[in-house]
Amino acid sequence: MATEVKALIYIVEDDRNIREIEGYALRNSGFEVEVFETGEELYKALEKEIPDLILLDVMLPNEDGLSILSNVRKDSKTESIPIMMVTAKTTEMDKVKGLDLGADDYITKPFGIMELVSRVKALLRRAGGTGQNSGSLSFHNVSLHVEKHSVTVDSGSCELTYKEFELLRYLLENQGIVLSRDRIMERVWGFDYEGESRTVDMHIKTLRHKLGAGGDIIKTVRNVGYKIGD
Repeated sequence: MATEVKALIYIVEDDRNIREIEGYALRNSGFEVEVFETGEELYKALEKEIPDLILLDVMLPNEDGLSILSNVRKDSKTESIPIMMVTAKTTEMDKVKGLDLGADDYITKPFGIMELVSRVKALLRRAGGTGQNSGSLSFHNVSLHVEKHSVTVDSGSCELTYKEFELLRYLLENQGIVLSRDRIMERVWGFDYEGESRTVDMHIKTLRHKLGAGGDIIKTVRNVGYKIGD
């Protein structure tokens, strides 16, 4: 049976209790979650992997959530990530400012956990299931169409297995980012396959072969893993 790829959510919240509650609720609802206290930690994580959604608190130390939101939207690699702002503020002006800067949704503290999970699921649905992998993805002569579950190379059809498709999709979602074998295993195959990095190598080899003229877009980074793009 195919392993479903869990949506990855980044939580940026400096209040430990709230951070733990949000993380616990979302993990129990089937999401993969990583938590951060500051914008600096978030930026470092975004260099390694693009999430499907960011839950971003407005009141943060050093750099506030609105500034972080603005920076994320300015970067071409992260501009399409669905972002839900979380704040204790209730004035209409604060909400308008966040939405004007590119927030996709807004939830005000205190909120119920069931409401949070429901709003997160709704936002992911509106985004096509995920942030970066909605619609279509492409690099040079290779195009991947998510909803059609199809891949084309130089406009010609390319038949891939479910795992090959998910592997290519994950690489395309994170263009320019070097993805380690362990990270690829975790996201595409699931936790049960941890450490079986040879599986990744075998699938990369087969994927390159099937992509034909487009196979060389997948670069090997020695002793680390793989990437697409510069």
